Amino acid sequence: MAILPGSERVVLITGASGGLGKALVGEFAEQGWRVIAGSRQSLGSKPKQVWPVALDVTNRKQAESVVQQVIERWKRIDALINNAGAIADSPIWEMEDDDFEKVLSVNLKGAFVCSQAVLRPMLRQRDGHIVNVSSFSGRAGARGQANYAAAKAGLFGLAQSLAQEVGSRNIRVNAVLPGVLPTGMTSHLKPEQLEAFANANALKRINSVEEVARFIVFLVTTQNISGQLFQLDSRISPWT
Repeated sequence: MAILPGSERVVLITGASGGLGKALVGEFAEQGWRVIAGSRQSLGSKPKQVWPVALDVTNRKQAESVVQQVIERWKRIDALINNAGAIADSPIWEMEDDDFEKVLSVNLKGAFVCSQAVLRPMLRQRDGHIVNVSSFSGRAGARGQANYAAAKAGLFGLAQSLAQEVGSRNIRVNAVLPGVLPTGMTSHLKPEQLEAFANANALKRINSVEEVARFIVFLVTTQNISGQLFQLDSRISPWT
């Protein structure tokens, strides 16, 4: 399969208004991609090749409509970044059903819904790359985040199962663990909590949204990597 120049490649990014989402939008645009920035909120200022769309990832009809519009406009879709996320932290004995269901719906079901929506055109074109933005919590668990950890762990299985299902059609599916990032999702953390996260890293610092975005943009240009999980910070966990 010939690799298209950046100006012809099309990417759909969910959760595009968040800290990592904005970095992804900016990096893909800088690399010349046509960017569909899906979000439930306004993006504010954006590069000219970015097309903002309203997208609730839990709404199947809306996701399918967005993809249909992308195909009508550009005839293809080359990458999907399942970046939309939500948290509702509390100890599991205090967690409400709604908080559990909301977090699984946005983080896990949203990736399922959006992946289904892009698969038909990707299968037809026999090319494409899906990236699930997961979390270290899905690998190691986290106190007060049973719902979030369960959803993010589910993204590993979703990526690896889908990679096996669509590999024969040249579609690659991977997951990344960005690490703790200075975004709105961590803005409630106290300085000492951020310091503890930094100290858990071999490099004694947390990651940046810019570095994660650069890695993901590189990953979706690769041709022979699929079914893999990439941890992007320097926390070291057991092999098992």
